[in-house]
Amino acid sequence: MSEKKNISKFDLLLIANQIIQEHDDYIKGMRADSVEEKEGVLVFKGEYFLDDNGLPTQNTTAVFNMFKYLAHHLSKEFTLEG
Repeated sequence: MSEKKNISKFDLLLIANQIIQEHDDYIKGMRADSVEEKEGVLVFKGEYFLDDNGLPTQNTTAVFNMFKYLAHHLSKEFTLEG
């Protein structure tokens, strides 16, 4: 099993947002604004495209799935410096 690479939040967000923009499910305005690590899993956060009442929209599911995709793939490779 290979070791995870240490990475800064800034650099990880650059990688994550590049992946988002190149993904087939990209929606204009979709981006990761922050990342935390909880029990070895990277948790990405950003705009969830909620409506005026704070309720989910069709785009909310796409963003949630994208952040889940990032967590699944990038958590295998990276750990946050700290």
